[in-house]
Amino acid sequence: MTVTAPSRPPSAAMRGHARRRGRRGLLGWLYATPTAVFVGALFVVPLLLVVKMSLSRWPLLTGDQGINVPDNFTKAVDHRFFTDSVVFTVKYTVLATVLLLALGLGLALLVQESSRWNSLLRASFLIPSALGLASASLLFYVLYSPYASPLAPVMESLGFTFLGSPTAALLSTTFLIVWRYAGFYMVLMLVGLQGIPADVYEAARSDGASRWQTFTKVTLPLLRPTLALTTVLCVTGSLLAFEQFYILTKGGPDNSTITVVQLIYMVAFQGQNDLGVAAALSVIVLLALIVMNALQLRAFRTEER
Repeated sequence: MTVTAPSRPPSAAMRGHARRRGRRGLLGWLYATPTAVFVGALFVVPLLLVVKMSLSRWPLLTGDQGINVPDNFTKAVDHRFFTDSVVFTVKYTVLATVLLLALGLGLALLVQESSRWNSLLRASFLIPSALGLASASLLFYVLYSPYASPLAPVMESLGFTFLGSPTAALLSTTFLIVWRYAGFYMVLMLVGLQGIPADVYEAARSDGASRWQTFTKVTLPLLRPTLALTTVLCVTGSLLAFEQFYILTKGGPDNSTITVVQLIYMVAFQGQNDLGVAAALSVIVLLALIVMNALQLRAFRTEER
């Protein structure tokens, strides 16, 4: 027969410890509450509203007219500019992502070592990032103008305009984005490079590895977390491009530079004034972003393993 010892009541020290843990937990919730309210008010609630709008007939001036699933999504996919805007957005995303990541990594390698001149170079490359995208777009709009630009005489003599053809408009706008964001991605890459232990490079040099071998076999593999972050940021920002094309090209020439976000704006506030179809387009873009980001993170994680 087993005799069970009588349970002893918790001591004063144990009760005090439990109370302190409870107070710390409550304090943690209090600290997290402002952020939770902020996220709920500015992200969760608008997201739920957009989903509801995408499932309803919702003209701009009259509001909710009731559920009409799946008419909004059908109209969104059947829109005359839907396919062209998707193709152009993907083309711009690939071009901008490749250039920004390559240039950002190149600049980070260039200014990796601390010195007086490198500090000046870092500041010079980062200065454009302090300028707002709308302001930078207006600045380049004047620069590209065949009338007000300081390059106008050269453009006139060559018969060339920066925004006169679809290819020129795409390349000119991409140049603006690379100029504006290259310093930002340089900083992200630089943080990743500085997180690589110096001992790894010393071991590679001891094994007789060349600079190229060190870069491909040491730097890039250890830089994968940073590359994953920068790729997600760059792809997401490029897929959501709006200001630069709205200011520089207005979708021209011949509606050849309409991005998906521009199409959402056009459907919502120009011509159709249909918030339901615009919301359906927004949901499609959101789902595409979720899938693409998940695939990117999975690809980087698989390579790392």
